[in-house]
Amino acid sequence: MAGESGQPQRLAELLGTERERLVRRWTELAGSALRGRLTTTELERDLGELYTAITAVFSLDGDLSKPEYTELKAQLGDLSRTRARQGFSPSETAAGVFALKQAVSELTEKDDSSFREVLTFSNLLDTLGLWTFETYASAREEIIREQSEQLLELTTPVVKLWEGVLAVPLVGTLDSARTQVVMEKLLEALVETGSEHAIIDITGVLAVDTQVAQHLLKTVVAARLMGAECIISGIRPQIAQTIVALGIEFGDITTKAKLADALRHALQREGVVVTRRSRERTL
Repeated sequence: MAGESGQPQRLAELLGTERERLVRRWTELAGSALRGRLTTTELERDLGELYTAITAVFSLDGDLSKPEYTELKAQLGDLSRTRARQGFSPSETAAGVFALKQAVSELTEKDDSSFREVLTFSNLLDTLGLWTFETYASAREEIIREQSEQLLELTTPVVKLWEGVLAVPLVGTLDSARTQVVMEKLLEALVETGSEHAIIDITGVLAVDTQVAQHLLKTVVAARLMGAECIISGIRPQIAQTIVALGIEFGDITTKAKLADALRHALQREGVVVTRRSRERTL
């Protein structure tokens, strides 16, 4: 950044000559806000790279839309996403950027000639801190979305009960997003195993309304298109009363009160005869 005389101004010189001192002080200030959750070495490495990118654009006007800020924004974006995955708050993440203002202020507090430059530098850090906050929020939303998808995968297992018989035990609430996951995983399992019978167990579903029933019917129809018969089990008395009250029709879909009853029905369709062994009483 050049002054009226064409010579480098004081702050620009200090940012270069006092790099190690400023990065070290910046690390101390930022580390105190993180309460020891990162090692000094890790933090100093991250902030050292960020310091280089910030000083490279110090002479610009702070318009982050310009291509000159691409490298700096990329580093701030990586920092925000990393902090979000490590569990830091958005305030802690942005405060790490703002801490450089204090480090620079301490170094120039007795140098009145660099006041305007310090103010310009402070405004740049304010802009970068706010951008970091926004980037953190976007990264956090992405993480939450990924975790939700992973949770859907974990809570929607497809289990092979017998040769040719699959089961999908459902627990909780069945909405459109989860129905899509159930349908995809069930169809993939039907293709992989060549099964012709699938049991959808709703014992753990909290309540069945018209929307849930429609989701179940869609899954059954999709399985039928793959050549598999679907059985719905777990029809408790309360759910049966609700289904009747709502006028929901399952048509020719086989329903059973218990998973064991559904398995027995599927095995019989597979040609497997299930008999109960009588226990001999001994005196």
